[in-house]
Amino acid sequence: MNIFIPLIAGVIIGYVLRRKERRVNVDLPMSAALLLLIFFMGVEAGKVRIDAFWLLSSSVVFAALTIAGSVGIALLMGGRE
Repeated sequence: MNIFIPLIAGVIIGYVLRRKERRVNVDLPMSAALLLLIFFMGVEAGKVRIDAFWLLSSSVVFAALTIAGSVGIALLMGGRE
């Protein structure tokens, strides 16, 4: 899906409305669109089947390696008092 067409259309419409010095309140439509986007992302995420044990174990390993790397770099780069 091409996202640039609606983006460019929005920029052009915003420019035209700004030139006419007409203020348009887009807070409510933007909030509704954002809530719909979040809802449909949840629906799509719910369709995906995953192996939860593998995901948990790989996440724990990744977190442990990240912590170890951060501590290692801090020890190498940090000043000793």
